[in-house]
Amino acid sequence: MEFVQGLPYLLILFTAPKLCFGNYDVSVQLNDDVLGLIVFKSGLMDPSSSLSSWNEDDDSPCSWKFIQCNPVTGRVSGVSLDGLGLSGKLGKGLQKLQHLKILSLSQNNFSGTISPELGLNFNTDLERLNLSHNSLSGLVPSSLVNGGSIKFLDLSENYLSGALPNDFFQNCTSLRSLSLAGNVLQGSLPSMASCSSLNSLNLSNNQLSGNPELSSGIWLLKRLRTLDLSYNSFSGSVPYGVSVIHNLKDLRLQSNKFSGTVPVDIGFCPHLIMLNLSDNLFSGSLPESMQKLSSLSYFSLSNNMLTGNFPQWISRLQNLEFLDLSSNELTGSLPPSIGNLNSLKYVSLSDNKLTGDIPPTIVHCTMLSVIRMGGNSFNSSIPEGLFELGLEDVDFSNNKLAGSIPPGSSKFFASIRTLDLSRNNLSGHVSEAMGLSSSLRYLNLSSNNLKSRMQPELGYFQNLTVVDLRNSALFGSIPADICQSRSLRILQLDGNSFTGPIPEEIGNCSSLTFLSLSHNNLSGFIPESISKLHKLQILNLEFNKLSGEIPQELGELENLLAVNISYNMLTGRLPVGGIFPSLDRSALQGNLGLCSPLLEGPCKMNVPKPLVLDPHAYGDQMHGHRPRDESSYSKRLHHQRFFSISAITAISAALLIFFGVMVIALLNLSARRRSTSVESALESKCSSSSKSGNLTSGKLVLFDSKSSLDCVNNPESLLKKAAEIGQGVFGTVYKVPLGSQGRVVAIKKLITSNIIQYLEDFDREVRVLGKARHPNLVSLNGYYWTPQLQLLVSEYVPNGSLQTKLHERPPSSPSLTWTNRFKIILGTAKGLAHLHHSIHPPIIHYNIKPCNILLDKNCNPKISDFGLARLLIRLDRHVMSNRFQSALGYVAPELACQSLRVNEKCDIYGFGILILELVTGRRPIEYGEDNVMILNDHVKVLLEQGNIWDCIDPNMEEYPEDEVLPVLKLALVCTSQIPSSRPSMAEVEQILQVIKTPAPERMDFY
Repeated sequence: MEFVQGLPYLLILFTAPKLCFGNYDVSVQLNDDVLGLIVFKSGLMDPSSSLSSWNEDDDSPCSWKFIQCNPVTGRVSGVSLDGLGLSGKLGKGLQKLQHLKILSLSQNNFSGTISPELGLNFNTDLERLNLSHNSLSGLVPSSLVNGGSIKFLDLSENYLSGALPNDFFQNCTSLRSLSLAGNVLQGSLPSMASCSSLNSLNLSNNQLSGNPELSSGIWLLKRLRTLDLSYNSFSGSVPYGVSVIHNLKDLRLQSNKFSGTVPVDIGFCPHLIMLNLSDNLFSGSLPESMQKLSSLSYFSLSNNMLTGNFPQWISRLQNLEFLDLSSNELTGSLPPSIGNLNSLKYVSLSDNKLTGDIPPTIVHCTMLSVIRMGGNSFNSSIPEGLFELGLEDVDFSNNKLAGSIPPGSSKFFASIRTLDLSRNNLSGHVSEAMGLSSSLRYLNLSSNNLKSRMQPELGYFQNLTVVDLRNSALFGSIPADICQSRSLRILQLDGNSFTGPIPEEIGNCSSLTFLSLSHNNLSGFIPESISKLHKLQILNLEFNKLSGEIPQELGELENLLAVNISYNMLTGRLPVGGIFPSLDRSALQGNLGLCSPLLEGPCKMNVPKPLVLDPHAYGDQMHGHRPRDESSYSKRLHHQRFFSISAITAISAALLIFFGVMVIALLNLSARRRSTSVESALESKCSSSSKSGNLTSGKLVLFDSKSSLDCVNNPESLLKKAAEIGQGVFGTVYKVPLGSQGRVVAIKKLITSNIIQYLEDFDREVRVLGKARHPNLVSLNGYYWTPQLQLLVSEYVPNGSLQTKLHERPPSSPSLTWTNRFKIILGTAKGLAHLHHSIHPPIIHYNIKPCNILLDKNCNPKISDFGLARLLIRLDRHVMSNRFQSALGYVAPELACQSLRVNEKCDIYGFGILILELVTGRRPIEYGEDNVMILNDHVKVLLEQGNIWDCIDPNMEEYPEDEVLPVLKLALVCTSQIPSSRPSMAEVEQILQVIKTPAPERMDFY
């Protein structure tokens, strides 16, 4: 342990007897506070030097950071060291602070036990003690409460264990708030009878047991407003008389072993807002008094043994937002008045015994986002208009619903994430417009009577991961574009009437882990493209009409765990690798042509026929003659075979050369004609343009229909050096006024080397990029082209780049706030998600970094330079080398591979580094005198050490920790060295939306 300079001398003073009798001299008293704090500091590790202002030579600590003093006496009254990354033990120095009222050391890494002397040595002034979110262990000393003056005590989220002392609450008359949540406390509660002023009690997430009423009299604490005993092992009944706690607002008893009936007087707690009794053993019916809980917004009694009819009075709870009565034995029907719950956002009634209709009035609950009613016996249709709400999670599975699936609205398609209508009697199909959904992840329509074709739009769902359409009376062929979005992980189409072949495009399902197509009428070969599904674990193809050999490449699927190909018409050998040599008979039987020692019957090998059959090979034998000279016959036979093969080879080669020349000639002629037609079309829009043969004059083509087309005879005049605003790997950017209207655009002069040289190809690729329109993308508005000069015309963004705002701002310019930083992170994610998921094929940026993120006047980000790799003839080593040098630290590891076989995951890596740079204010790689700091490794180490707050940009003075920490963790996931471990940009966008959602909306709704 390190000691501060001069500490031995201070320790002598600390332990010396008083120098004066009677009252202390003021300077001695002030020095006591200095000595106590310096001794306390000496036992700590302070990695960020947060306590550097604590100087032993000062006469008073009142000017020190994190210290508050009484302005009258000058004595230390408050020490607040929350979230500073401090570690060590709670030393004795604090005991010297005899006038301390507030001690808060939360969210650090203090360890060891809490000494009983910590409470005994404080005088009656201490009112608040917060040691939460540390690593303290051992028993809880009773002296902390029995000091007499303590009002707020928080020891939550530590490793405190054992039973609470019997005298823990012996003298707790001043105690207002107590939290011991998130520890390992055991045993029963001691008596709390003297805690008459207690307002808030949180003992959740421990191992406490017994009946709290019998042991502690907890239900007699009349001033309680918040009581949380959740996630313990409390048992017994909650007694009648709970209404004594008349001011109770928040009651959480979930995940215990409480039994008996719900207290009949619970409704006489008129201020209740939160009531969670889920995951217990409550039985009987709900008491009628509950209809008086007019302030209740959260109501959960799920996973109990409640019986009786569903409460018809539920509509009287006008403020109800969350209702969960799932997994009980409730009977009866839902009242039409349930539609009066105008604030309802979440309702779960699954796994009961409810019958009758789903009331059509439910559509009046316009705030509804989650509705779960699976596992009942509802026998109506889905209410008309329900799928026009902004629902996120719908579960009507395992009922008796009939009728068609509602068509839905654009609002529904924009919000829906989970849709489970399985095990009903529904007909029809999912609306084609469902393909517009950007959020749907789980779709289950299995065990219905759809009697329709499978909609190809399913393949375009951007984030769909599970599709279950088993036993749904579907027919026709499996759409070829079923995996257009490439996010699908589970595809189950068993038990339908699909015909035709398995589409070769199934190999595009790169995320697929479970593929089941059994019990259909599929025919043709098993596609070799299935061997591209490297994540595939289960493959079920049994009971179809598949034929031919099993592709040997399937044996290379290392993750494949189970295969069933029984009862088809397959022939030939099994693949020699992977799971196939260990398949049992049940997975192979019913294929009479398969070659396996496990199967009986004939084995059919598809052996290729010889190229040439000698006409005399069997002739003589057929006529019963033998050749007179077998030697001469053998020579003649050999000569004939050799001649036949040689002749055919020569003829085939000549034909191939001839057809090759013809095809190339035709292609060149077609290319010239198409190029001429494009040039003619462009020239018709610009009458003053010279012919294509004149290389000094080109065409300025603008995609914006509201803009006029101008012809430029001297393109170099546009690119005055004074207007240059940036340079990059692909060229130089200029700010240019265009035309007589004073319109300002940004023009990038492309580096001619390696750029597409044909006008038609250039026009096609630029127009693809021009269609990528999104609020977080820089709009590409046109181009200028000649063989010697190519320019791109794009939107001009006036507020500069993120690089300037983050790293090159002048000292007088304010730093980016957390609000703006998060806006930049979320907006960039939205822009990249649009490039990756809304455009087919996806556009990969390859070069995500701050200088390519431009900011408008409201600090909204716009991604520039996206897709420029499409304009290259090839991604050669020179281009990639330049990119590595210009984007050091942002380049994904897989881009270093010479094969350059990459996908959208390389953008996600760069985005993760961008997040780290925004949160920390540091560059991805920084060079010191003796070392090199790699940002993502640096942040990862601090997170593992519990010192994550040390890496936050010090220029960002205020930030919400509940947003910053998950954002940093998301960044580390995005920068995983393994591309498949990184999330998609759609997933990243959703995670960021959840992080930004205010805590009250997030709390328990999902």
